[in-house]
Amino acid sequence: MLFITIQELEAAINYWRSQSPARGEELVLSKEAAALAKPYALMIVQGSQRIPIDILDETCKEALAKFLAVRNSL
Repeated sequence: MLFITIQELEAAINYWRSQSPARGEELVLSKEAAALAKPYALMIVQGSQRIPIDILDETCKEALAKFLAVRNSL
């Protein structure tokens, strides 16, 4: 089973926020950043340092995979 750390999840959120900044007066996050923010918030509340990737929803997995591909190509 593969895991994602809270630090990696935070980096992925920051990546998507830089690619598509929050918009409007409500500062709405992009689809990718919003998807990643949900498990990130749960990890903070639960005090988790890592979670299994397979429990993430498809939108979150796709956003994470794209971020990791970009990060690994640098």
